Amino acid sequence: MPDIAALPAYSLLQWSIVAVFPLLMVTAAASDAVSMRIPNWLTGTLALAFPLAAAGTAMPIGTLGLHIAVGLGALLVCMGLFATGWIGGGDAKFFAAAALWLGPAQILGFLLVSTVLGGLLTLALLFFRKLPMPAPLAAQSWLMRLHDPGEGVPYGLALAAGGLIAFGQSVWLTGAA
Repeated sequence: MPDIAALPAYSLLQWSIVAVFPLLMVTAAASDAVSMRIPNWLTGTLALAFPLAAAGTAMPIGTLGLHIAVGLGALLVCMGLFATGWIGGGDAKFFAAAALWLGPAQILGFLLVSTVLGGLLTLALLFFRKLPMPAPLAAQSWLMRLHDPGEGVPYGLALAAGGLIAFGQSVWLTGAA
């Protein structure tokens, strides 16, 4: 087993960066599943961690600009979808913050996988909501919220899963520029 203290600082920084994105994605998914909300502090932390990660890994300025353009473009499109009532505001901000990290190389994969997983999640919830809730589970308020046909879909689960899948193919893990 390697001595962590002996590893170069860049390796430690890389591992820290690799940990930040998944940790925040999983936290957002859990929050959305339990409360049907993705807190602004979480999305803000995800967005603000990006420039620190980019600076810490000496991301080329052109690449940084492309990532920012993808994030801003995603935010504009998602805010339009929010304005029409198609998605929630938390989902819109969360998608844009993740898009900032994933950049142009992974945005379409992120969108496609998140859309497919979101459709599967919606179908699973529709099926789940038709079933009677077992008494021992009825005491769990978050499960009852998921079971309620009047509630929406915690789409942050699909966005987080799609983001994690895309992140696995991103420059952050592959090292390809």
